[in-house]
Amino acid sequence: MGLRPGGSVPLRPGDLIQFKQEGRPIAVLTAWDALSAALVEAAGADVVLVGDSLAMVVLGHATTLPVTLEEMLQHCRAVGRGLGLGRPPARQPLLVCDLPFLSYQCGLDGAVAAAGAVLKHSPAAAVKLEGGEPETVAVVDRLVRSGIPVMAHLGLTPQSVHRLGYRRQATDPMGQERLRRAALNLEAAGSFALVLEHVPADLAASLRRELLVNGQMAAGGWSEDPGLSSPGVREIAPPPSGGGGGAVVVLVVMVVVMGVVVV
Repeated sequence: MGLRPGGSVPLRPGDLIQFKQEGRPIAVLTAWDALSAALVEAAGADVVLVGDSLAMVVLGHATTLPVTLEEMLQHCRAVGRGLGLGRPPARQPLLVCDLPFLSYQCGLDGAVAAAGAVLKHSPAAAVKLEGGEPETVAVVDRLVRSGIPVMAHLGLTPQSVHRLGYRRQATDPMGQERLRRAALNLEAAGSFALVLEHVPADLAASLRRELLVNGQMAAGGWSEDPGLSSPGVREIAPPPSGGGGGAVVVLVVMVVVMGVVVV
């Protein structure tokens, strides 16, 4: 994304860390087409995520797995066209695009090609991917060293639905320590943000204080109550008073679509 005719400047990943350090809440919303993009921008979103949840919400699939990279690119371009349709804000939202299933799990070169295609052929300025396995951490490291900003995603990862289901993750001490180590590894690899989906609130709050990257809590915020909202609504909360580090925490509200919980 470049400058708009009106002169608004796009947000970058580094701006989010600065906002968090200033204690400023950051709004993050999901959009899948031009109309939803215009609406979420008008609502004041700082970050717009083109989520692979469009496989379920827009295309009618039962999971996020079938959506292709080309479909993600098509919807990302549509979202980009929708931004700025109304009265443009002072700053353009940061546009982040999900990397779909098997676009980054089949080797480092393939991951760079997929993520590079997103930045070359859409208005997105960053990509999001799921998982904290050593192979995924290596992908994050390679992408970041290639100049591609990465938002990571731990906890309930929908692309692993056949292994994890839609259950809460990291509910025991061993699982929580495993997730914590994965989060630290992803931060060390250079990710600028981390989605924590459907994990215990106290674990997410702890990581929010510990991590220096933008941390994000998915599903139900800090109240332990998943709740509902408009599709894909996300909100970043400021750190607790006196909290350490530079992490911004996003509260990602889960949405029920046709009986299936998606984000």
